[in-house]
Amino acid sequence: MCGRFALHAHPDVVALQFGLEVVPAFETRYNIAPTLPVLIIRKEGASTVRWGLVPHWAKDPSMGARMNNARAETVAEKPAFRDAYRSRRCLIPASGFYEWKSEFGLRQPYYVHPAEGELFAFAGLWEQWRDLQTCTIITTGANPKMAPIHDRMPVIVARTDYGAWLGGAEGLLKPSAEAATAIRRVSRAVNNARNDFPALIEDEPR
Repeated sequence: MCGRFALHAHPDVVALQFGLEVVPAFETRYNIAPTLPVLIIRKEGASTVRWGLVPHWAKDPSMGARMNNARAETVAEKPAFRDAYRSRRCLIPASGFYEWKSEFGLRQPYYVHPAEGELFAFAGLWEQWRDLQTCTIITTGANPKMAPIHDRMPVIVARTDYGAWLGGAEGLLKPSAEAATAIRRVSRAVNNARNDFPALIEDEPR
């Protein structure tokens, strides 16, 4: 799963990596949690939406709080995601994401970030519910480097596949190569979603 991530890149870096002429204002954050605004990239350009997908047929937006992730194995069939999978895909820029492992009875966070470059591009879906736009991050099985920490991870779209993903291509929902990711143990301060500061992503010695 992916329950927290960070985006602290300069807007110019985002624009360069995703080929954008305009990047909407977004807040630098080190501990993004579901229901917060996040930056997404669509074929038409970039915008900010709420994290936690609300299907267009939902009676109210509350179900979005449970829809921050969609499993790659079932995203094409699940009623909440299948329409968006067919026609409302997006990329979600991230400087890195957090995952937790049980250590000595405590939830120990790890920060997963690009081994090279500054940004991941998560495979995402977006949806329109009345005047509210929302999104979800698609997850898949963990790659071998990630597996000792958690059995799942976000689908990370390779830069060469951005256009293919947004254009509806199949076969891209798979774990990233081990060489694309780096992992470090970080402070348990990230466990509290109210904490949001640069030291959250710094290495935490054992």
